[in-house]
Amino acid sequence: MVISLLLALFPQEPASPKPVPGVVAPDSDRYVAIETIALPPEVVLEVGGLAEQDGVLFAATRRGEIWRLSPSTGTTPTASRWAHGLQEPLGLFAHDGWLYTAQRGELSRLRDRDGDGRADELETLAQGWPLSGNYHEYCFGPARAGDGSWWILLNKPFGDEPFGRADWRGFGLRIPERGGAFEPVVAGLRSPAGVGTAPDGVVWHTDNQGEWCATCKFAPLEPGDFHGHPWGIDSCRLPASRVAHPGEVPSGLRLAEAAQRIANFRLPAVWIPYDRLGRSAAGFVWDTAGHFGPYRGQVFVGDQYSSEVFRISLERVGGRWQGACYPFRAGLQSGVTRLLWSADGALWCGLTNRGWGSLGQQEQGLQRLRWRGVVPFDLQAIEALPDGFRLRFTAPIEAASAVASAFAVESWTYDHHEGYGCPERDGHGHAVAVARVAEDGLSVDLRVEGLTEVRVYAVRAAGVRGAGGAAPWHGVGYYTRNRAPQ
Repeated sequence: MVISLLLALFPQEPASPKPVPGVVAPDSDRYVAIETIALPPEVVLEVGGLAEQDGVLFAATRRGEIWRLSPSTGTTPTASRWAHGLQEPLGLFAHDGWLYTAQRGELSRLRDRDGDGRADELETLAQGWPLSGNYHEYCFGPARAGDGSWWILLNKPFGDEPFGRADWRGFGLRIPERGGAFEPVVAGLRSPAGVGTAPDGVVWHTDNQGEWCATCKFAPLEPGDFHGHPWGIDSCRLPASRVAHPGEVPSGLRLAEAAQRIANFRLPAVWIPYDRLGRSAAGFVWDTAGHFGPYRGQVFVGDQYSSEVFRISLERVGGRWQGACYPFRAGLQSGVTRLLWSADGALWCGLTNRGWGSLGQQEQGLQRLRWRGVVPFDLQAIEALPDGFRLRFTAPIEAASAVASAFAVESWTYDHHEGYGCPERDGHGHAVAVARVAEDGLSVDLRVEGLTEVRVYAVRAAGVRGAGGAAPWHGVGYYTRNRAPQ
C-alpha cells in the first residue's frame, strides 16, 4: 500500500524549473469561452481519454475508471461509473459500438451489451509487449489510422526497472483492425503523451521535452522512422522490428548535423518552444469543420503544464511537413491532457496535473472551449517563401501599418543531446527587408535576410493593425523551417 502511494505521488518527470506565469491574452473570453463541467466530488476524472457517442461523453481516468456523462450538452451532466479496474487507460476511441482503450499491457475494447449503463464485456485485441515494472511505462492510445489499423505508443521508463530492461520501450506499435500481433513500426520516442490521426489517415504524435528531446514537438509517425531517443534501439535488432537500427546516436550534434548523420532520423514538423508556448504538449485534434472560425484546418494541442490550448498550422515543403505553432486560449483550471470535439462544436478539455503540476491550480476536471463567433484580428498562419515568410491574417490589414519595421524575426536551433531539454542555441535576429501586402489585404509577404534551414523562427507582427486600428489578438508564431520551398 505504501509503495503504491509513493508511486502515485512520484513526479512524472525530473523536477521542472520554477513556474512561469500563465498569460491570458486580452479579450480572450470575448472570442473563446471556457465552460466548466460541474461534477459530484466522488467523480475524480484525472482524464486519460475522452470519447463521445450517441449524446454521451465517456471519460477514462488514470485511476482505471471510465465515467459516463449524460447528456454531453450543458454543464451539469449526470455522472455514472461505466467501467473500473483498468490499468491506467490513457486513451479512448469510440467505434462501432465499442470503446477502445490502451492499458499498460494491452489494447482493449469494451461495450455495454444489455444497455444498463455499465460495461459488461471486455475483449483483448493485442498484448505481449513486456513491462519492467517502472512507474512511467505509460501506454498512450489508441489512434485509428486511415487503413483501420490501431496505433499505440509506449513511453520510455524513468528510474528503476525492477524486472529488468523491457523491449519496445519508446516504440510505436501498429495493430491490425481486428486485433492480433503488434508490429513495432517507429522508434525513438520519449514521452509521447498525445497520439491522433490527421484527416489523410496518417497518425501523428506529440512528444515531451527531456533527454534527447530538445523541446516538445509534433510529428507524423511513418513506418521505419527513428525519432531520436536511443533508449530502446536495441529492440530494432529483434526480428519483429520494422525499424532499422540507426547505429550510434552521438550526443551534442546540432539538429541539422544530427539529421544528416543519424540513419532514419525524423525531424519533427513543428518544434514547440519551451516556455514560449507551454512545457508539456499532450492530446490534439484537427479542426476540419471550422468549429473555431478562421482557424479551420489547423491543429489544436493541449499542454499538461501551462493549462492552455495552442494551435498549429502545417504545410508540405519538399515532400515533408513543417509549420508553425501559435498561442490560442490560456487560463484553464488544470493541465490539459486530452481534447475532443463535441457534437455541438465545442472542444472538450480533459484535465489532470498529478505527478507534474500545472499553472491551473485544480488537480483534475473537465472543461470546454466554445467559439463565440466573433473573429479577432490575428495572425492566422505563417507559410514559408524561398526568401522569407507569408503571413496570413484573419481579417484585412490596415496597409499603411504593414511596413517592414512592424515585424520582427529571430531564430535559433537546438542540440540533439542526452541532457534534459536544450536551451535555444545560436540565436540571432533577422532584418525584414521588405513587407508587401496582398491585394486582398489578408496577407503580407516578408523578405527576410539570413535565412537557413533546420531552425525555429519567431515571427512577430506587433506593429500591424487591422480595421479601426485593432492590434493582433496574439500576433506571434514560431515556424519550424526544415526546408525552403523552391
